[in-house]
Amino acid sequence: MYYNGIYHEFYQYNPGGTIAANIVWGHSVSTDLVNWIQLEPAIVRDTPYDIHGCWTGSITILPGDQPVIIYTGRDSENHQSQNIELPKNRSDPYLREWTKADNNPRILPVGPDLNLTQFRDPTTGWIGPDGLWRIAIGAELNGYGAALLYKSEDFLNWTRVDHPLYSDNAPSMWECPDFFAVLPGNNGGLDLSAAIPKGAKHVLKMSVDYSDKYMIGVYDLKRDAFVPDAILDDRRLWLRIDYGTFYASKSFFDSKKGRRIIWGWSNETDSVSDDDAKGWAGIHAIPRKIWLDNDGKQLLQWPVDEIESLRRNEINHQGLELKNGDLFEIKGTDTLQADVEVDFELTSIDSADPFDPSWLLDVERHCREAGASVQGGIGPFGLVVLASDNMEEHIAVHFRVYKSQQSHMILMCSDLRRSSLRSGLYTPAYGGFFEFDLEKERKISLRTLIDRSAVESFGGGGRVCITARVYPVALVNGRVHMYAFNNGSTTVRVPQLRAWSMMTAQVNVNKG
Repeated sequence: MYYNGIYHEFYQYNPGGTIAANIVWGHSVSTDLVNWIQLEPAIVRDTPYDIHGCWTGSITILPGDQPVIIYTGRDSENHQSQNIELPKNRSDPYLREWTKADNNPRILPVGPDLNLTQFRDPTTGWIGPDGLWRIAIGAELNGYGAALLYKSEDFLNWTRVDHPLYSDNAPSMWECPDFFAVLPGNNGGLDLSAAIPKGAKHVLKMSVDYSDKYMIGVYDLKRDAFVPDAILDDRRLWLRIDYGTFYASKSFFDSKKGRRIIWGWSNETDSVSDDDAKGWAGIHAIPRKIWLDNDGKQLLQWPVDEIESLRRNEINHQGLELKNGDLFEIKGTDTLQADVEVDFELTSIDSADPFDPSWLLDVERHCREAGASVQGGIGPFGLVVLASDNMEEHIAVHFRVYKSQQSHMILMCSDLRRSSLRSGLYTPAYGGFFEFDLEKERKISLRTLIDRSAVESFGGGGRVCITARVYPVALVNGRVHMYAFNNGSTTVRVPQLRAWSMMTAQVNVNKG
């Protein structure tokens, strides 16, 4: 949330360990989204309704500049409820202290169609067609995933609407739903508590199947329901916020810069004993600006501009040409903490291999079969990062170009299979497809941010985003390298490649 000149981040936090237990709401503040001061927890487990955890929720700023937290509490029987908390002193710029409302819990999972243990993660509020507040809550409705709809006049007393905002036909709980408005081709954000302009679309995002997926559609005011533009019964075909290690994301409207920002959690993929040894587990991905593309079919994401304040010592290469088998080392940059932006320009699109729609059902499998060393017509080309001296360890972030019936499909992979010599790690080959008009635009962009164990990549201007967690031995034992490469039969030009060393942000170093 952005409030009175300060950004506030609230997050799931176990103050006594590295496992997901004894959860409270951690609270950190910032003026720039980069450097953060850690405060005391905003919500703690001190009542019967949240004694087993203060889980996910949201903040809504009501008229009169009143912030309100609504969050999920879990009691000793693992039953879940929604509860309200208010700042004790709004004149405190950091909002250090919060007070739970009287008569919590405010919303209980009432009805035989609800599962008492699958009822959580309320969204930020918005104004419904009758002028009343609305929120959505993730739930299991008659055994199926749903975003339940509730309404209120005062944000304290809530009534369940007789139909969900939207529901699925698959038997699984929807976690961490998010609901917000976007304008096609407008990279600014929209505030749900204000009037939504004509032509706006709505996004319904949910955390399900170990990833964050979303639909684009309209909020039908007459039906008081979300109506997706396309209904895909197979959830493997749903669009994703991120195709890697990225979950439980949450967006907010940044009134300072008129944008919508989304944050996600990236969990560790090593071992519990590793977490215990280092004393922490899980990170937040870089905050991203998020908006709708021109044709209204896909969300685009890009790191917030403030991240560029960490850049130092720019390296700039222009006019490179990568033929089949070429490997160009990017020198002069801190390869452990770097920000790399590169444009790949195709010299020809005639050699694109045909696209098989069945690949969309298991993109990771296709990334494994069509790895960075497997020659294609156009691609693979991209970056190799965190590479050891002998290339025994490396991560390949790369593209392949395919010709579909209508246009071209671009495969983007982040292949971790050779990321570490250690055993027992989760090292998949992540991947996602995006459609691209190569007849109009021959350049495919890639931006990759490297921060030791975190590699975040944005392909095609943010059409596909992949967050990866990696644990190379070379991070400890030696130096690492970074390369641009091409293993496709078609030559690829690099009109511009820029790389920066990245300073270390001050994150939760000082207590406020």
